[in-house]
Amino acid sequence: MIRNRLIMKALASLSSSTLSLRCCSYNNKSSLNLNSLFFARRRFHSSPPISMASASVNNERARAPPAIPLPPPPLSKATSLLSLSLSLSLSSLHSLTCFSFQFKIGLCQLSVTADKEKNIAHARQAIQDAASKGAQLVLLPEIWNSPYSNDSFPVYAEDIDAGGDASPSTAMLSDLARLLKITIIGGSIPERSGGNLYNTCCVFGTDGKLKAKHRKIHLFDMDIPGKITFMESKTLTAGETPTIVDTEVGRIGIGICYDIRFPELAMIYAARGAHLLCYPGAFNMTTGPLHWELLQRARATDNQLYVATCSPARDTGSGYVAWGHSTLVGPWGEVLATTEHEEAIIIGEIDYSILEQRRTHLPVTKQRRGDLYQLVDFQRLNSH
Repeated sequence: MIRNRLIMKALASLSSSTLSLRCCSYNNKSSLNLNSLFFARRRFHSSPPISMASASVNNERARAPPAIPLPPPPLSKATSLLSLSLSLSLSSLHSLTCFSFQFKIGLCQLSVTADKEKNIAHARQAIQDAASKGAQLVLLPEIWNSPYSNDSFPVYAEDIDAGGDASPSTAMLSDLARLLKITIIGGSIPERSGGNLYNTCCVFGTDGKLKAKHRKIHLFDMDIPGKITFMESKTLTAGETPTIVDTEVGRIGIGICYDIRFPELAMIYAARGAHLLCYPGAFNMTTGPLHWELLQRARATDNQLYVATCSPARDTGSGYVAWGHSTLVGPWGEVLATTEHEEAIIIGEIDYSILEQRRTHLPVTKQRRGDLYQLVDFQRLNSH
């Protein structure tokens, strides 16, 4: 009887903390201007320097507002695990409350053609194949329903908000997420809205409902003479809102391709309690070999979380040639799963218990110098 009361008390406490942390989500539909979203600033003081021991108490000031503690696994998963604890000994209960939560992610590196209907059917099959291999989360590439070109974006663009026949690509994603009971991060497609075109990623939950929509914040404008020139801003409009979403497989921060180059965005997601960052992307043959894996490992290492990317397969006959190499990186910066440039479905394992383990071994979040620098998340700051 005493043993059962102790277990129930622990479960009640654990469930309560789960509920409170699950409430820490942020609306990704803020109308804030990009210029007021975030910046990192260094603050200089005329006062005498302070010791590292005393500076350590200022770690919370390095993030404004202060960072959110890493949330436990999704409530539905935690609850199902907790229900089993009544049959466990008290010694087993401790290991249960460490929130070990493992699942498989599928990265669908797809070939993209000029035939939109074929692209949609092909993506459908790839998602089904990934789910059949046990993937509970599936990630698609950037611009998977259209050739990657400024000429193509207006032609292939869809009205995502209207849905149905106005957006056959997202209708397919919604349908599959519901039927397969999986979470889908739908790469990105060209979106038409209010007279503008966006490069947009949609996230669908296991009920098939749209949980979040991320419009690429940093447009890919670059000119390397003799190598590559591309200006997304000729046709696309930049998004204005970072996107973090609570899903059946954890709290996920979303970026699209060029967004990965900006560490501030990833830092904001980490400060909002993200377990995983997902970047559908299409790096090219110039920047891909040099920066693609480097940036993924950097974002994962700096923020001590998982990073997943998904690229289109390489087509040397297309106007824009993608690098490929879709990858899953762990919180230690280690490559957990990857591929080459051909079409492939990559299945990787994610274990969220590793996050706290890594952060305990290397406690950089507690060692930041809030007396010297600060990252400001204006969206959160202004929502308080």
